[in-house]
Amino acid sequence: MADDALSRTAVQNENQIEFPNNRLLAKLCGEYDRNLTTIEAELFIQIVRRGNQLVLIGDEESLSSGVSILQYLYNRLEQGRDVLPVDIVTALRMNSVTNGGKKNTEQLKMFKGSTVEIKTRKKIVEPRTEAQAIYVESLFNNELAFGIGPAGTGKTYLAVAVAVSMFISGRVDKIILSRPAVEAGERLGFLPGDLKEKVDPYMQPLYDALNDFLPAKQMGKLIEDKVIEIAPLAFMRGRTLANAFVVLDEAQNATTMQMKMFLTRLGEGSRMVVTGDRTQTDLPRGVRSGLVDAERLLKEVSKISFNYFTSKDVVRHPLVAAIIEAYDADTT
Repeated sequence: MADDALSRTAVQNENQIEFPNNRLLAKLCGEYDRNLTTIEAELFIQIVRRGNQLVLIGDEESLSSGVSILQYLYNRLEQGRDVLPVDIVTALRMNSVTNGGKKNTEQLKMFKGSTVEIKTRKKIVEPRTEAQAIYVESLFNNELAFGIGPAGTGKTYLAVAVAVSMFISGRVDKIILSRPAVEAGERLGFLPGDLKEKVDPYMQPLYDALNDFLPAKQMGKLIEDKVIEIAPLAFMRGRTLANAFVVLDEAQNATTMQMKMFLTRLGEGSRMVVTGDRTQTDLPRGVRSGLVDAERLLKEVSKISFNYFTSKDVVRHPLVAAIIEAYDADTT
C-alpha cells in the first residue's frame, strides 16, 4: 500500500499559469472559485490560486487539458465575453474529443480564434461548439438550411438570432417564425380565447428566443406592425414569402405535404431555416414526418445546407446531454 501511494505521488506534476489581469482572473475563477471546482472535478486535478497565478497539480495529460481550458476561458474574458457555467461545460466537452485515443486539446486552440458571432440589439451571440459555428455560417451563406438534432443544441435559438441580425442590418425586411401546432389538433377550437390566444402557447418558445435579442418595446411594436410574424404552419398556405427570414421550428411534426407547402413559399430575397429533431415526432402513428422526407429528397440538391447536431452540442444543463445519450443508447 505504501508503495502504491508513493507511486501515485510520483506521477503528480505541477504547472503554473500566470494571468496579468487580476480582475479577469477573478471572473475566470468564478464566485467562490466554482469554475475551478468544476474543472478540478472533471479532470481530477487540483487548482490552487497564488496571487495572479493558478497552480495545477495532477498527471501530465490532465494538466495539459487544464492549461488549455483555462487559457481558452481567459481568452474569452480578454475579448470582453463572459464565462458562464455553460462555457465551462463547453470547454470541457471540446477538450474531451479524442483523436487516435488522445485528447484533442488542439480543438480548443482552434475554436479560441473563432470570429463567428451574431450581433443583435441586446447582445452578441456566439456558437459554443464546432457544429454550431458551421451551422451559423451556413445560415448566413445559404438561402435554405436545415438544422437537425436533439433538444438543447441551439438549432432554433441560433436561427432566430441570425434572423434578428439580418433584419437589423437590412438584409431582410421581415422575420417569420412558425411551428406546427400538432399538440392542439382538433381540440384547438375548444381552447378559451381568440385564435391568437389559442395558438400562442405553442409559439411561446419562439417568443422567448426573440425576447433574448430584441428590447421588449421594439419587439412588441414589430409584432404589432406585422414586421415580425409568429404563426402556426397552417398560416403559411397560399403565401409567397419575399425579403423575409423564415424559420420553421419543430419541423419533425410537419407532414410531408405541409413541408412541401412550406418550402415552396420561398420568395425572392428570402432565407429559410428548418429545424427539428427526428426522434421527437408527435405525428399520429403511420403519418410520415415531412422533415424525414425533406432530408431524403433534398440531400443532394445544391445550395441547400444540412447541419447535424448530437448530444455533444447540447448547451443546456449538462444533465440534458446525459439524458439524450441514455435514450440514444437504449435499444430496448
